[in-house]
Amino acid sequence: MAGAAVDGLRELVRGAVITPADAGYEEARRVYNGMVDRRPAAVVRVANAGDVMTAVGFARDNGLELAVRGGGHSAPGFGTCDGGLVIDFSGLRGVRIDPERRTARCEGGVTWGDLNAAGYAFGLGVTGGIIGSTGIAGLTLNGGFGHLARGLGLSCDNLIAADVVTADGRFHTVSEEEEPELLWALRGGGGNFGAVTSFEYRLSPVKDVVAGPVVYELEHAADVLRFYREYIQDAPEQLGLFPGFHVAPPLPFIPEDRVGDNFLLLVPCWAGPPAEAERVLAALRDAAPVVAEGVGPVPYPAFGEAFDPLLPPGLQQYWKGLFASELTDGAIAAHQEFGRRVPTVNSAVHIYPINGACHRVAADATAFAHREATFATVIAGVWPDPADNDTNTAWVRDYYAALAPHSDEAGYIGFMDHDDQHRIEANYRGNYDRLVELKRRFDPGNLFHLNQNLKP
Repeated sequence: MAGAAVDGLRELVRGAVITPADAGYEEARRVYNGMVDRRPAAVVRVANAGDVMTAVGFARDNGLELAVRGGGHSAPGFGTCDGGLVIDFSGLRGVRIDPERRTARCEGGVTWGDLNAAGYAFGLGVTGGIIGSTGIAGLTLNGGFGHLARGLGLSCDNLIAADVVTADGRFHTVSEEEEPELLWALRGGGGNFGAVTSFEYRLSPVKDVVAGPVVYELEHAADVLRFYREYIQDAPEQLGLFPGFHVAPPLPFIPEDRVGDNFLLLVPCWAGPPAEAERVLAALRDAAPVVAEGVGPVPYPAFGEAFDPLLPPGLQQYWKGLFASELTDGAIAAHQEFGRRVPTVNSAVHIYPINGACHRVAADATAFAHREATFATVIAGVWPDPADNDTNTAWVRDYYAALAPHSDEAGYIGFMDHDDQHRIEANYRGNYDRLVELKRRFDPGNLFHLNQNLKP
């Protein structure tokens, strides 16, 4: 990009424009996944929606590749590019809670940690991610699973309005009353339709929860997974609960001589009346002998960041995801074989439940179509040393290949990696054609293509 063009862009935006010649460029170009090493021509740290409109127009008019970065957690590294322009929302992290309407208005760079903390003072919250540093933007636009999903629905189910800058540089305020088709597309259609500058959510009562991991030996994995698939079908919807294969970190409740061993966890999050927690969670302790337990009362924002220390930015990451209507015996056998091989303390395999309130939304009511799925599995390979990339990537791929025959054709958009573009149509299922038509309407030139892309 010519220096004169950059100077012209600097004159038009309030936020910083950072190029390879500027101090701070190395930091500005990095994303969460350390495996992604790209060098954009400029990073625009936008200060307001007007900056976003200007940056979108600048990229379009100059034929530049355009990346949009919210929290930057995209496993494929979609929040950056080589030689193009990055719109970086990291400076826009304002949250406004309206306690009477029970809503939250959030700027495009807000993380789930930001939103959870802001809502806590009011006793309000919404379904968010498992990692607090995840941006609300990417997670919501892809659908959004989390501890509260069985009771409150997906993050996208609670999105009631948004502000969006589309490829033509226009600013849209969308809601059920204004441009409802665009709102429909944002509820699970990914980043295909524009740069979302703010999100408005419907909130629900959430304060302290009873939560934490229950740890089991791998030899009991089949028993625990069979228990889980039955228990979660009819468990109270205030209970979030997922199994996960993990390497034990040094935590106070883990026996010192077991740190570094591989285990199966059940991770409950009880958001109902505290007095009922013991009754609801007792069954978990009967599923198999318990090695260790870290369950107790905790503020919801604190539990929303419980896994964050294991996942600092800069680690190598490669992911795969699958949906399943049933957790079959064949799938359990595959988990037994590969779950014991989790390579690092940073890696994990989680099987999230998406029943309860998630199933009460029609498949065509939002862009997120897989309302028949009960489980969403993520195989998250995460490790510090690039020398281990081939070995650990192979573990993720082999695990995925073993689960695929026992899973649905599709997987969750947010768990897809760079080599999953061939799964797009299956991942959007019956909503694919409608989404493509909206893509043609709002982004016919495919300016917003650094995503799990719907080609117009």
